[in-house]
Amino acid sequence: MRLFIAINFPDDIKAAIAEIRDNIKEAALRGNFTVNNNLHLTLVFLGECNAQQTETVKAIMNSTILSEFTLMFDKAGCFKRDGGNTWWIGLKESKPISVLQINLTQQLKQKEFIIENRIYTPHITIAREVILPAGFVKPEVMQVGFSVKSIDLMKSERINGKLIYTKIYAKTVD
Repeated sequence: MRLFIAINFPDDIKAAIAEIRDNIKEAALRGNFTVNNNLHLTLVFLGECNAQQTETVKAIMNSTILSEFTLMFDKAGCFKRDGGNTWWIGLKESKPISVLQINLTQQLKQKEFIIENRIYTPHITIAREVILPAGFVKPEVMQVGFSVKSIDLMKSERINGKLIYTKIYAKTVD
């Protein structure tokens, strides 16, 4: 199974994200836009995992101290890519998310999971391979905050050509 650990959003937060995504989508000449059900914040990408590895990830999640904290949207931006840019919504700097992500990553590496070695920059991917007309003005992001009360182990799979993310396990606040 292809897995990742994420923070999922309640419907009202997904709607706020979708509004920004739709602003870009309306102007785009082309692009691949994230559907509402797939909007999430990745904490750690795990890749292909077998059943034993999946149980190890659940145990690590269970051993992680998780207290409720608030995240705040900050800005929209894009990663420049050949073939179209990847658009995202960024978050204000947050010590709780940084500590959580570092803690999970360190525990996973101790159990010999191969995790990317790059600085974690929390963002929500809202579109890929986007081509916009010249002069497009990136949308403003309202300062919307939300409480994080759980982290989720997610499975990524293609079903009938569509990318589907399914929660297979959750760790809620202690």
